Amino acid sequence: MSGETKRVNFNFPQHLVEQADVLGEVEQRDRTEIVVTALREYLHDATTDEQIVQEVAGAYYDGRIDFEQLRVLVGPEKAGNFRLLKQQLDEEFIHDVAESMDFE
Repeated sequence: MSGETKRVNFNFPQHLVEQADVLGEVEQRDRTEIVVTALREYLHDATTDEQIVQEVAGAYYDGRIDFEQLRVLVGPEKAGNFRLLKQQLDEEFIHDVAESMDFE
């Protein structure tokens, strides 16, 4: 494992713990390495799946997650693009509302 680590406590179904332990024994790795690898692969797959990325963007547009959370999930480039799009959408909405209130 590289970088900073944080101790967390999870409850796993017994059969998953047993599978991780057996695989760890076969690969000569500890349970933490097995779980970290599995989580890393899941997060990579999830954040490169276009449908999930769109769900994440929707959560950002709806205000359920902030920009920093968006950046952590999809990376700085995609997050920046989503922020620009959100700003453009917000500006268009304000413009459309202003036009609809014009009574001339």
